[in-house]
Amino acid sequence: MVPPLGCRSLSGFYLIKCCVSLQASREWVGKQPHRHGASALRTPVTKKKATLVTTQEAKTPEHQAIYQRLRDLILFGEVEPGQPVTIMGLAERIGAGMTPIREAIRRLTAEGALTTLGNRRICVPVLTENHLEQIAYARLSIEPELAFRAAKIADSRMISELRAIDSKLDEAIEKGHIRGYLEQNYRFHFHLYERAGAEVLETLAKGMWMRVGPSLRIVCGRYGTSNLPDQHGATLDALAAGDPHKVQAAMEQDIAQGLDQIRQSMIESNSLDGSTGTD
Repeated sequence: MVPPLGCRSLSGFYLIKCCVSLQASREWVGKQPHRHGASALRTPVTKKKATLVTTQEAKTPEHQAIYQRLRDLILFGEVEPGQPVTIMGLAERIGAGMTPIREAIRRLTAEGALTTLGNRRICVPVLTENHLEQIAYARLSIEPELAFRAAKIADSRMISELRAIDSKLDEAIEKGHIRGYLEQNYRFHFHLYERAGAEVLETLAKGMWMRVGPSLRIVCGRYGTSNLPDQHGATLDALAAGDPHKVQAAMEQDIAQGLDQIRQSMIESNSLDGSTGTD
């Protein structure tokens, strides 16, 4: 028997409220599909979705990963300039499907790193003296400026990171490891350049490296890693001294010496085969 309203205590009111809520909960559970035990009230879907999204965002898309692998093969001279290769051969070499490899080839062809030959064949263009002069002009205009801008905001952490990269480069030189030298040399330059905060100039510089990288591999094979120019020590000293102008000058000299070696290698090759290489 429920006592009159005026006789209800505050605790009794809450008791009735709890009973109503409990009854409503029982009715709701009764309408749900039958499940056993405590799992009937578990709802792990939200947490599962959140984990899935995080994983997908952290993973590089397949087409981008394939592009990067093929780009690195070209950049570090693993594909000989002028040597025809098939699309299927490249796909097998880097473990890619035909669709993503075609997309990567399309992008790299647009960037000037590849040339299509027909019959599903492509090649890395042979660098000519005319193209080298244009690349030299672009690199000597853009890269010292990137180095200068980066040097103005350099800190001890950045200098320490560059020293670590340069140490790996020296190790590759001592071992005669051409691929290791080319990779660390590229890392040193662009670890510095990306600090400049000049994305347009950095993109242009990367495009020039894509065109000259395969020829630098030939230079390494001809002269050996121990005879390659290296002004990285002067660059690091200037960074540590806080002198952007000296950093700029050291990087300009480093680039000019590398280009001169490529030019000399091309002259020697042309004298052997009797071509001018000026197309």
